[in-house]
Amino acid sequence: MAKKKVLITGAAGFLGSHLCDRFIKEGYNVIAMDNLITGDLRNIEHLQNNPDFEFINHDISEYIDFEGALDYILHFASPASPIDYLKIPIQTLKVGSLGTHNLLGLAKDKKARLLIASTSEVYGDPNVHPQPEEYYGNVNPVGPRGVYDEAKRFQEAITMAYHTYHGLETRIVRIFNTYGPRMRLNDGRVLPAFIGQALRGEDLTVFGDGSQTRSFCYVDDLIEGIYRLLLSDYVHPVNIGNPHEITIAEFAEEIIKLTGTDQKVIYKPLPKDDPLQRQPKIDRAKEILDWEPKVNREEGLEITYEYFKSLSEEDLYKKEHNTFEGYIKK
Repeated sequence: MAKKKVLITGAAGFLGSHLCDRFIKEGYNVIAMDNLITGDLRNIEHLQNNPDFEFINHDISEYIDFEGALDYILHFASPASPIDYLKIPIQTLKVGSLGTHNLLGLAKDKKARLLIASTSEVYGDPNVHPQPEEYYGNVNPVGPRGVYDEAKRFQEAITMAYHTYHGLETRIVRIFNTYGPRMRLNDGRVLPAFIGQALRGEDLTVFGDGSQTRSFCYVDDLIEGIYRLLLSDYVHPVNIGNPHEITIAEFAEEIIKLTGTDQKVIYKPLPKDDPLQRQPKIDRAKEILDWEPKVNREEGLEITYEYFKSLSEEDLYKKEHNTFEGYIKK
């Protein structure tokens, strides 16, 4: 029997590369696609000689010419951190709109099932806590985060339209804060930012008063949830994340303890439209997918910290950690 074939976009990124590993492990033929605007080939170089793996350098915002059969498509191509989508806002909007449209057309042509990676950012700065899938969100479409938030909201809308109008097999995962090996150390997200500052001997920067919350899910748990959702029969959005909530100030202290450093915590103004609360309600994932996270934060952070410690001096001191210029409230 021929192996099933899956196309994974954004495959050289943090989550995309872990998905490549999972589908290779499950016995699939994996086609990895990325234009490397934020991805890194080092994340998938261990797969380059695997006969079931192929890499294609392509921007999915452009027409996708793909020969042969496809069983599944996983759409994970998008900048995902504030530094990225502030730097490349047009590309962020295009990959969520044009890119998604191209993949929907490809899925329709190939009769493939398409799973799109949406995000907790569709909830914006939420007025409902924790956030259930039924909540429509509180999003500023013209704020600095709007290029990402609205790209993802449009992505969900057009995906559901293809499902409803064309009968296309689609799945929608709403991903909450996730961490683990292969994150970019200086991409502006809170966990790698804190660990990077600790490794460089810098004080840890907390934006706002530190009372805002996040809920961190280890990458292996997230990948398991995505895999189960893809193979399920459920077409509506599903939150995948860890509901264990922590304030940013408390998290900074955890990182200081983890790294054994003696850095101070310094406070800077809160970025515009930065969500004050982020916690997934995962009842739907428990019921539909029989899924909930298994890796506790202490265990996941140890693994992640060991990965970051193994990075080169060049990675450690990349200048992209000069973060939120043009994003801080005036």
